[in-house]
Amino acid sequence: MASPLKKLAGQTAVYGLSSILGRFLNYLLTPLYTSKLVFQPDQYGIITEMYAYVAFLVVLLTYGMETAFFRYFSERKEDPKTVFSTALWSLLVTSTVFITVLILFAQPIANVLGYPDHKEFVAWFGIIVGLDALIAIPLAKLRAENKAIRFALINLAFIGVNIGLNLFFLAYCLPVFKAGTTNELIDWAYDPEIGVGYVFIANLIASVSRFALMLPEIFNVRWRFDAELWRQMMRYALPLLVAGLAGIVNETLDRALLKWMLFEDLGEELTMTQLGIYGACYKLSIIITLCIQAYRYAAEPFFFDQKDDKHAKATYARMLHIFFGFVMLVFVGVNLFIDVFKYFIPNEAYWVGLDIVPVLLLANVFLGVYYNLSVWYKLTDKTYLGSYIAVVGALITILLNVLLIPVLGFRGSAWATLACYFSMAAASYMLGQRHFKVPYDLGRLAFYFIAAIALFGLNLILPDWSWVVLSLIRVVLVLSFAGIVFYLEWILPQKQHGSTHRDHQ
Repeated sequence: MASPLKKLAGQTAVYGLSSILGRFLNYLLTPLYTSKLVFQPDQYGIITEMYAYVAFLVVLLTYGMETAFFRYFSERKEDPKTVFSTALWSLLVTSTVFITVLILFAQPIANVLGYPDHKEFVAWFGIIVGLDALIAIPLAKLRAENKAIRFALINLAFIGVNIGLNLFFLAYCLPVFKAGTTNELIDWAYDPEIGVGYVFIANLIASVSRFALMLPEIFNVRWRFDAELWRQMMRYALPLLVAGLAGIVNETLDRALLKWMLFEDLGEELTMTQLGIYGACYKLSIIITLCIQAYRYAAEPFFFDQKDDKHAKATYARMLHIFFGFVMLVFVGVNLFIDVFKYFIPNEAYWVGLDIVPVLLLANVFLGVYYNLSVWYKLTDKTYLGSYIAVVGALITILLNVLLIPVLGFRGSAWATLACYFSMAAASYMLGQRHFKVPYDLGRLAFYFIAAIALFGLNLILPDWSWVVLSLIRVVLVLSFAGIVFYLEWILPQKQHGSTHRDHQ
């Protein structure tokens, strides 16, 4: 059991280079965006809203084909190229149609979104989303072939271009322009009227660059479309599309609802300010999402690779135990040192929302648990049950946001997110134990949860000692929790394995 888990850990580490490290570097742009010199909360609210739509559209345009590709790529080992080309043809057609429609109808769409003077935003995002959806299958092929290093390098190049251009426009051009010491380069490259549009321009150029780097994978293919295979893949994928869309509703609908539900009472500026505060503070919970992302890149193909192994279910159980212990450690660390992490958002105007960070961190913990538990419906081809769970989660999200936003504002959205992900994880566990019973140790998971919450509560009632003393206490608490997880997930299994080995001898 150790060998496949070591392989998973190694691949997660490599994928983490491009997802955790790369996206973490990208999230370091948040202090730039939220600084007093760059974007005030109402302006940052525009970024929060637009990227909520992007997340929804990427799921819509990939329509579960990525997971379907893994499913049939591992099954048809004698003809994987046909699986790749069929999936690629499918996304090529739909992405091209999408890009064309958004460019042609940019103005009407911009009017509906409330940005009639910025139809270019719609066109830019049409290209960004279309290209990102199209390269999903070539990137999945790299993962399926265990080409983790090339995968990481391509995504790091995307991150590098995006960060570099953001720094150029917002950390160099904008301050110099405002200081009145402009030069020829700034006169040519920078227009203050574009404002938040420079965030989108940087993303656009980065997406085009990543697409260009993927061209060898796209063109190095036997362009064959197998209609029967495509129908099989779509039957498998469409329930995943429903689940994916419901999942994005859970992740991003709160931003849209905040805007449309608060607008009448608060007006445009205050509404976008609330949205900006929520979006910025949400970023502090993203550290767990980054861990989930890196883990998922490696875990999804790993689930299918291990399905025929006699120890597969025990491996899946241990994966969840290790994952849960780790993300609860992150939960403890961020919450105990929130006075440090809050400086990730340098403008104090955003700090009014810091009380939602523990709620959102815990919500993302249960999202990660749900992804782990999803192995049962993917391996048993019962993806329609996964879609039911996600739809129920979406209904909970909508209902609780509608009920809580008028009362609690953006805090209502945070609690709705937690309720949604907890419900989805619980439902997936109960259904999974009926269809694909995995021996999860609920006692161990409950122990990690209770211990983490207890440390969080203890931190809240610590006396008002000096920052140095409090920091030392918090370090001891975090290390204590880490030591417990390390002992239960590494030392104890090693002892048990050694004891079993001696018994066999």
